[in-house]
Amino acid sequence: MRKPVIIQRLFLIILLGVSGGAWASFQAGEDAYLREDYETALSEWRPLAEQGHAEAQNMMGYMYRFGEGLPQDFEQARQWYRRAADRGNATAQNNLGAMYRQGLGVPQDYQEAFRWFLRAAEQGNGGAQNHLGLMYYKGEGVEKDLVQAYKWAYLAARQGVDPSIQALDFLTQEMTPVQIEEAMDLAKNWKPKGEEVAL
Repeated sequence: MRKPVIIQRLFLIILLGVSGGAWASFQAGEDAYLREDYETALSEWRPLAEQGHAEAQNMMGYMYRFGEGLPQDFEQARQWYRRAADRGNATAQNNLGAMYRQGLGVPQDYQEAFRWFLRAAEQGNGGAQNHLGLMYYKGEGVEKDLVQAYKWAYLAARQGVDPSIQALDFLTQEMTPVQIEEAMDLAKNWKPKGEEVAL
């Protein structure tokens, strides 16, 4: 009985060591990125991204999207965002939604954008909540719905997302008190859904 316990502990130590090393590499990449040392950031993040580290995959997508440290390439950005998004990374889901909404590296597709924004927003991503509010307001990829627009804008505004703070003022002018009350009830009863399964 003692041998399996020792093996389990060794496995746990190895697993924690790998996770800790990945975190240190990601942090080193982030420090370099903030210094605008994109070459070092890429050298830290690319191996992690290739091993399935979702946040590193998201950052690879970001660097390709904006041409930071490598040529701008929307298709590469989309591929890296998608890998992270499929692992449940809310930031990557929001970024992927933005690419579909704007038609960057993919045909513009509001329904696909809405789908990715919804996955991220349900996890509590303020940027995605802001996008959902706008899409419900405009009827992009979904039927226009001021109550849902207000709900998502309110949730994003609570996180300090400026466009949503401003949107609430505009929405208030277009909505009845009953609609606003319904939207507030939906927002107050909303709870994030966990999805992220990756580092």
